[in-house]
Amino acid sequence: MTFPDAPQDPFAVESEFAASPVAPVEPAPAAPVATPTGTPVAGTPTATPSAGGAPAAIDPRRLQLLREVELGISVELGRSRMTVREVLGLAPGAVVELDRPAGSPVDVLVNGTLMARGEVVVVDDEYAVRITEVVSSDPAVGLGA
Repeated sequence: MTFPDAPQDPFAVESEFAASPVAPVEPAPAAPVATPTGTPVAGTPTATPSAGGAPAAIDPRRLQLLREVELGISVELGRSRMTVREVLGLAPGAVVELDRPAGSPVDVLVNGTLMARGEVVVVDDEYAVRITEVVSSDPAVGLGA
């Protein structure tokens, strides 16, 4: 139902059952968009530093919303580069040499981002990683708490 003298607010909703228009709902602030390297894309919201130059604190209520989100965790023992010919020549029993010495820490990646390093252990006949170092480029991130 339209009224010729009604305000042209696209968010206002009038009904024959309502005495007044419904107020528009403010959208939630968008999460910052980042490139694969983690740098924010221009024009997207980011955390602003406080007066002391330190990053703004993370609102615990918003963080609570994310606590049950599952993330992909992978452990990287090492890397190697091979030609297509070498990859096609792989067969059972072939050995692929890696770029790390035996006994060096493995990388723990969360959604492809390095978050920690650790040592490989065996728990109940399955591999596991004992975290020895938490890696963070942002000291405001409270990892390990």
